[in-house]
Amino acid sequence: MARRLTGILLVGGASRRFGSPKALAVLDGETLADRAWRVLGDACEERLAVGKAADALPLPFPVLDDGAELRAPLAGIVAALRAARHDVCVVLPVDCPLVTPALLRALGDACADAAVTQTGPLPAAYARGALPVLERRLAAGEPCLRGALAELDPRTIEADPTLLANVNRPEDLAALAPLRAGG
Repeated sequence: MARRLTGILLVGGASRRFGSPKALAVLDGETLADRAWRVLGDACEERLAVGKAADALPLPFPVLDDGAELRAPLAGIVAALRAARHDVCVVLPVDCPLVTPALLRALGDACADAAVTQTGPLPAAYARGALPVLERRLAAGEPCLRGALAELDPRTIEADPTLLANVNRPEDLAALAPLRAGG
């Protein structure tokens, strides 16, 4: 029987290099946030979007405030693990629009304390049992996920590098069309 998963959508990034909120950028007629929310819905029994309430992004789903001063994926992961109904959460940053439900499920299935792809640290899966390490690092002002993973028992899965494309600048978004077309 497959694990029941909580999907975590991270929408709290500063988007400095992108120039506007990445969550609202459009790919194939769909915002990156809507796309990621849909993919998480196909992979998980529960979904949580986490970010900064102060950003007031006009999204069609609620955003849980991460409650942290700093902008770091770790803050969102900690807030979501605390709120999640399931013991394993798969984490999808809004700027990874080619990740598939199958990849998210594979991360969830592989998760001990954590599971990452070969490029890590995101997308990933984290077990609720990792929360004490993550909370301690966040409280200590050490938000680096790679540092947190070094204290955990992460599993690594190999994923198609194309699926891990990351959108940091508008040019990155424009470059995704050939990737989706298979070329």
